[in-house]
Amino acid sequence: MKLLATAVLAIGLATSAMAEGMVHKVAVHVDQNDPQVLNMALNNVANLKAYYEGIGDSVEVEVVAYGPGLHMFIEGKSPVADRIVDMAMASDDVKFSACGNTIAGMTKKTGQAPVLLEEASVVPSGVARLVELQEQGYSYVRP
Repeated sequence: MKLLATAVLAIGLATSAMAEGMVHKVAVHVDQNDPQVLNMALNNVANLKAYYEGIGDSVEVEVVAYGPGLHMFIEGKSPVADRIVDMAMASDDVKFSACGNTIAGMTKKTGQAPVLLEEASVVPSGVARLVELQEQGYSYVRP
């Protein structure tokens, strides 16, 4: 009888979890300054959100840019700035992370720090951030 009660409870919890929808976590890696790649990364984010929300799930996405990909977040240079602003305004589940190491390198080379879009947050290391996200269960996507 106890085994039957445990099985019924487990099925009830599983059904409840399915009804509420699953939360998916995705890390998107951007390391190229190619408008086509930058747009593809944002297309991936938009498509993930539309798909999962369409089936009753949700998705948390973090776009991590470093190296040449950091141009994605540089004010006045980003070919996708408007899309980033729109995505950030439309959803709290999409984050944009800029590599502090890349910023330091650019600052040293040019003598001034690049001005980032306000939607981007600086992380100490883009590569380390991707590792951390994967350790937290995020799936890894590279456009």
